[in-house]
Amino acid sequence: MIKQISIFAENQKGTMLKMTGVLVDANINMYSLITNDSAEFGIVRILTSDSEKAARVLQEAGYLCHLDDVIALEISDAPGSLHHLLRDIHYSNVNIDYLYVTNSSHVETALAVLHTPDITEVELFLKYKGYKVL
Repeated sequence: MIKQISIFAENQKGTMLKMTGVLVDANINMYSLITNDSAEFGIVRILTSDSEKAARVLQEAGYLCHLDDVIALEISDAPGSLHHLLRDIHYSNVNIDYLYVTNSSHVETALAVLHTPDITEVELFLKYKGYKVL
C-alpha cells in the first residue's frame, strides 16, 4: 500500500499551477497526477515522493487534502495487461472504487493505481497472483 493525496480544488484558471508550485517549493516530486472535475470543483489525486509532507504543505497553502491508502502495482506495457488485471480482480469478488494507469517511456512496465474498500485483501490477492505490488 502507498499513500495517495486527494485534493479538493476549485475548477478555475491557475489552480493546478498554484498547486504544483507549492510542491516545487517544497522539493516534492510527483510520480503521477490525475484530475476528475465538475463544473466548480475537482478532485486531484497525486502520488509523490513524500505524501505526508506534500499533504502538509498543501494544507498550509489552503487546500483541503486527504491521504488515502491505494494499491500501486506494475503491469506489463502490452495489449491486454489491464484486462488481465481487471479479470483477476473480478475473480476476487471485490469492487474497485477507482483506477488509473500511468506509464513512462523510460521503463517497460506501467503502473496501475487502484482504490478499493477491501484494500488489504486485494493487495494480498494480487501478490498471490504474482503481481509486483509497490
